[in-house]
Amino acid sequence: MLWRDGAITPGTVAPLDHTDRGLTLGDGLFDTALALGGRVAFEDAHIARLVASAGILGIPAEPERIRAAMRALAGHREHLGEHFGVRRAIRTTLTRGSGPRGLKPPEDPHPTLFATAAPSARSAAFAPLRLWPTAIARNDTSPASRLKTLGYGDAVLATGEAAAAGFDEALFCNTKARVACAGTGNLFALFGTTLVTPPLEDGVLAGIIRAEVLGLAAGCGLRAEERSLGLPEFLGADAVVLTNSLRLLSPVTAIGDNAFPGAGHEAVASLMAALRARVAQTCGVAEETVA
Repeated sequence: MLWRDGAITPGTVAPLDHTDRGLTLGDGLFDTALALGGRVAFEDAHIARLVASAGILGIPAEPERIRAAMRALAGHREHLGEHFGVRRAIRTTLTRGSGPRGLKPPEDPHPTLFATAAPSARSAAFAPLRLWPTAIARNDTSPASRLKTLGYGDAVLATGEAAAAGFDEALFCNTKARVACAGTGNLFALFGTTLVTPPLEDGVLAGIIRAEVLGLAAGCGLRAEERSLGLPEFLGADAVVLTNSLRLLSPVTAIGDNAFPGAGHEAVASLMAALRARVAQTCGVAEETVA
């Protein structure tokens, strides 16, 4: 299902100018959000991040137009062949729009905004994952490493590498050999009652669920901390989890040959329960609807 220029159409096919810089240069951004019961989880945070990121790139962004697109897809009852209230993944894409040849951004950009909705499997939420440490480095020197840009080439290659090795996701370290993130999510390591996640300056996206987990930690008896971690220290954690907007909080059961307890760890189970309740609250649904 596609939202474009204020209208919803079935499928995902619509005309696109083939000089659009999002297509030719990856000059744009995207956001992925979870919708439950016709409402977008953490809607304001998703919109604020997309608008702020667009500002960094110098792409005009209209927050209320983005909100209208997300809400239209989250609450629409047709085209997906589903009953109202099921889980949907809402992807919102913003490009700089069409432009002449060359890298220089046009002085008067006319951005392209569109959004799509697809069913999101309930089984994906809180599902365990196994991570493969990739040798591809996350470029922490680039401002783009902290944004959801359209350039995901490294993540695509690393995910293929992980799958070939029998793993679900790739784990990235940055150019300083510090743990950064997974291909599609933020990472947390638990040391006793201290929950540690890499800081943004290590080439990390300011994930929406990352922020929620940092806020929920104290209520779970944990002290949250943002600091750099080398891979050897990270592998010595008592437990590891991955967060993103569709998986929510996935217990990591292995990183390469290193095993972790996953959801069997008491603190991980506590965080999962707290996040489930928070998502249910923001969407106005029962907790069992979340996962």
